[in-house]
Amino acid sequence: MISQPAQVARSVPTAQRADWYDNAAVATVIVLCLAATAWMRPLMLPDEGRYVGVAWEMLRSGDWLVPTLNGLPFFHKPPLFYWITAGSMSLFGLHEVAARAAPLFGATLGAFSIYLFTRRWSGERAARFTLVALLAQPFFYLGGQFANLDMLVAGCITATIVLLAHAALCLDRGLPYQRALAAAYAMAALGVLAKGLIGFLIPALVVAAWLLARQRPRVLLALVWWPGLLLFGLLAVPWFVLMQLRFPDFLDYFFVVQHFQRFVAGGFNNEQPLWFFPAVLLLLSLPWLPWLIGAFKRTDVHSQERDPVRLLMGLWIVIVVVFFSMPKSKLLGYVLPAVPPLAYLIAEAFLRFGAPSLRAKRLWLAGAGFAVALSLAVSIALALHTPRSSRELASTLATQRGVHDPVFMLDRYYYDVPLYARLFRPVQVVDDWASTDLQNHDNWRKELADAGHFSAARATRALINPAAFPAAVCAAPVSWVIGPATARSQYPFLVAATVAFDQRDTMLWRIDTGRPGVVRALGCKGNQHAASAEE
Repeated sequence: MISQPAQVARSVPTAQRADWYDNAAVATVIVLCLAATAWMRPLMLPDEGRYVGVAWEMLRSGDWLVPTLNGLPFFHKPPLFYWITAGSMSLFGLHEVAARAAPLFGATLGAFSIYLFTRRWSGERAARFTLVALLAQPFFYLGGQFANLDMLVAGCITATIVLLAHAALCLDRGLPYQRALAAAYAMAALGVLAKGLIGFLIPALVVAAWLLARQRPRVLLALVWWPGLLLFGLLAVPWFVLMQLRFPDFLDYFFVVQHFQRFVAGGFNNEQPLWFFPAVLLLLSLPWLPWLIGAFKRTDVHSQERDPVRLLMGLWIVIVVVFFSMPKSKLLGYVLPAVPPLAYLIAEAFLRFGAPSLRAKRLWLAGAGFAVALSLAVSIALALHTPRSSRELASTLATQRGVHDPVFMLDRYYYDVPLYARLFRPVQVVDDWASTDLQNHDNWRKELADAGHFSAARATRALINPAAFPAAVCAAPVSWVIGPATARSQYPFLVAATVAFDQRDTMLWRIDTGRPGVVRALGCKGNQHAASAEE
């Protein structure tokens, strides 16, 4: 017969194992749901092609420290996305699901962390309904399959906020909190490596506002913890120091130009009015509109002490929306960190009914079903018609190109071609790189020109002017040129080239300098390939 203390001792690890299995099951469900349609469509231009292309260059070059775009140092963003993506492609192969590992990780991290936090402080039922509302949100679901940095940093921000809030609530109740606080600092460091200063700034603003609203300044001060600051520095700082030592202009470009100037100045992509993000969140949450209305009807400020979690979620949404509404440039993904707390408020509004009526349950199921159907419909539509993709052109290039044949791109950089065509060397991009207009437009030209400033020698080889283009083609037996159909008017020798691919006014030409007609059109006199052709 087992004594009562022994039974208790055995029940604790048993409960811990059961809890671990439950958590593992929930995490697995999250991953499977988010990745279910990630394989269906090619990478979209420009964002997915750009960021996955940088990861591909990291993988092919073996240089995991310096991100490069067409072989040129590319410092628009920190390296975490590239590390995750390159690691995923090296383990699982060069396909779309592996290329989308970073946003899938970010979405899983955000969903799982808010699930655990809600379960601990609001109960199992609230956690499960929050998770359903989040995963069935088309904005969140599709963002978890879009290979740019927004979902990755959103997941890090979400995890950091809930870890800080968990530590604060534990500290408030005299419970152990240091492990959660250390994890929060580590997660903030990952947020910085994901997309820069917002990785710790947004969580700091949210948690500080929450604790001050609850009149907990002492708890706020206790969260400023020197072991956590040390851990943050050890994780976040070394890469920035290494880049500054190697490239003296790095810190000025990364923080002053890419952070502060983009935040306060105009002239960047997608300028929108102040009401843009509130309208976006409302529009993209339409399936849950009845519960959104219910959530924001309840504005009882006296309930903040009784329900600190709800106050946290409300302030979280407001601060994220206000922060990203201040700059003129606004992209949809910026506001993704506001979606997890919005899902909590949706679930909380539904559960506030206690035992919801049959009508309320049907309304909830209808909203969830419509949201899931919308996510699937958009995924299928993008798979059937992806206008911003060069996958088919790149596949043609990969099957017909010789290993040493140079590739040229005219008047545009096709971000996804190097990955899909398995190019192991930078291409040569033809444009007027001496133009004074390069810095006036936030586009691919400015990206490559900025990257070229960090390595003038590489830029000389990768970025060529139109006048040098014919001679560069003459230097190789066979060259491949990608560009718009209209390029034939600027470069008449393309008329004599072989068209290997033509789709939506984008063409792939094969130029063989062994053909007399091509030689004459190019004017390759004195070139060894021209000589052999004339013989």
